[in-house]
Amino acid sequence: MAESAPPGAPQAPVRAPRQRAPQPSRLARAEQFIWLTARVLEQRRFAHHFLGGSAEAVDTALCAYRNEDDGYGHALDPDLRGPVSQPLHTVHALRVLDAIGHCGGLRVERMCRYLSEVSTADGALPAIHPSQRGYPMAPFVPIEDDPPSDLLATGPVVGLLHRNEVWHAWLFRATDYCWAAVESLEKSDPYEIHAAIAFLDGVPDRSRAQAAADRLGRLVRDQRLAVLDPEQRDDYPVAPGYAPDEHHFPHDYARVPESLARMWFTDEEMNRSLDHLGHQQQEDGGWPVNWRQWAPGSGLEWRPIVTIEALRTLRAYGRNLD
Repeated sequence: MAESAPPGAPQAPVRAPRQRAPQPSRLARAEQFIWLTARVLEQRRFAHHFLGGSAEAVDTALCAYRNEDDGYGHALDPDLRGPVSQPLHTVHALRVLDAIGHCGGLRVERMCRYLSEVSTADGALPAIHPSQRGYPMAPFVPIEDDPPSDLLATGPVVGLLHRNEVWHAWLFRATDYCWAAVESLEKSDPYEIHAAIAFLDGVPDRSRAQAAADRLGRLVRDQRLAVLDPEQRDDYPVAPGYAPDEHHFPHDYARVPESLARMWFTDEEMNRSLDHLGHQQQEDGGWPVNWRQWAPGSGLEWRPIVTIEALRTLRAYGRNLD
């Protein structure tokens, strides 16, 4: 039993418990990361989506990547360096424009003219146009003199143009190509599935799209292309050529609840996936890039893009960012 101090002895000061400083919100931490690391385009995108910034400012920043042929270059897609226009840059540009409600008008018609000029014999897009030769790029896709059509580049472009009710002659054959490619998929990989669902989410024939999506969902589950329990992700295979931890989760396929891919997963599976996405935010406020990093600059430029998309997905599903 502790002895009490004798009468008249000075009393030890009573110290109030130390108050911990409140932790910055998820969004505040991400904002600091964006201002510290991002390109002007991603700064403008973050400001528009989360701070009330204007869509016009995003549009202006995107114009810096536009070329005289009405395509986009200058490492808009950070894995393709150099100034030349490429289909994958166009995919990136259309996603930015769609997100700010500017995917239409004369500018997009001119983009379709560029797409027509670089299309393959069957009217679709190659993953990499030969004009990239001589400039640095990720070693994921080889440069060929006569490249084949590729769903990875064509599917998202066609889906976004249809979604925004853009009508152009180029779309007819490109749409036919996408239908044939999607409906013939047997063994696939996550990025090809992403391209397929981007097409199906925008194409006008909704009943056909629903049927194709149902089949793809079974394929994704049968081939274990989505990690349904993040705690067990080591039990899921990684596709050949991918980075060791390059897994894909339900939220990667269904970025918004309205996506056809959302029906591939139960509420429990999606909630686990979104919990995992939220926990991936790192100490610096940004989200990591999980695919192979082939150059320091590309990794630095991708992280703000990945961070913005993570926040948009979490918000789309009603997760609290504050």
